[in-house]
Amino acid sequence: MLIDSQNRVINYLRVSVTDRCNLRCIYCMSRDGVNMKERSEILSFEEIERIISVAAEVGISKIRLTGGEPLIRKGIIEFIERISKIPGISDLSMTTNGILLKKYAPALKKAGLARINVSLDTLDRKKYREITENGEINEVWDGIFEAERVGLSPVKINLVVVRGLNDDELVEFANLTKKHSFDIRFIEYMPIGSTNYWSNEKFVSSVETLERISKIEKIEPMEPENQSTAKYYKLRDSIGRIGLISPITSHFCKSCNKLRLTSDGRLRTCLFSDEEIDLKAILRSNYDKENINNILKEAVLKKPEAHNLKEGKSYSFKRTMSEIGG
Repeated sequence: MLIDSQNRVINYLRVSVTDRCNLRCIYCMSRDGVNMKERSEILSFEEIERIISVAAEVGISKIRLTGGEPLIRKGIIEFIERISKIPGISDLSMTTNGILLKKYAPALKKAGLARINVSLDTLDRKKYREITENGEINEVWDGIFEAERVGLSPVKINLVVVRGLNDDELVEFANLTKKHSFDIRFIEYMPIGSTNYWSNEKFVSSVETLERISKIEKIEPMEPENQSTAKYYKLRDSIGRIGLISPITSHFCKSCNKLRLTSDGRLRTCLFSDEEIDLKAILRSNYDKENINNILKEAVLKKPEAHNLKEGKSYSFKRTMSEIGG
């Protein structure tokens, strides 16, 4: 079992399998461009599998695959099939932009994926093209409904709330839960990386989001979920839920159970810290399972008690979200 210095049990590893994406969302990738890693710099699936296997032996049971866009990496289905069979891994999920989800949903389910999170920041077709640089929102909805059909559920739809961009759609998003068993999750905008888009004026707190929805719809709080980053609510007569994720105004550091592995093999104990451990170098120099085991244990002990981000302040990080893994 992995236990950090704050007595938090660390059982969750978010794994970025690629830094590449078929969209260019304005809050994720810099408009000046992102320097993509050479293929040789990216961990192979075999290397990722080694890390996950060792992590499972020391207590990691939950894996989420991210990117970039994980579905654009060749061999992703076979990789999922293999890691779903690793002893100790009991929860395997993925975050995707949904563009390729219709094509891959049946195979993902068959391979052992349990759930899917879909990033969707607007319900407006024109605005979606602007946010993503010419993505087609109909493809995302086709993927969402296919995921629901094959049992990758509940489908969680994540949107980053940005003032002046999509904060006029909060109620419309919430109302989706009246007809669908989706989890609609409103995420506070985080100043990760230098994407040239972040500013304090664009920030909308979860409190404001909830207030604006509750002025139109009656909202009931739900029982808190253990180690969940979201606080969930239901609209009257809804079949789905809305969730509020508040990394800035009401952070969940006290219950944080995560580690992150970047696509180029660097282990991060906190999203909001530039501190990283180069596991790739160890894997490719003199791989020893016990060495990786010890590094994971040591890294967890150095996990920060909390991040120091505060509302109304600006920050700069070395990596963008697409480089870290969403």
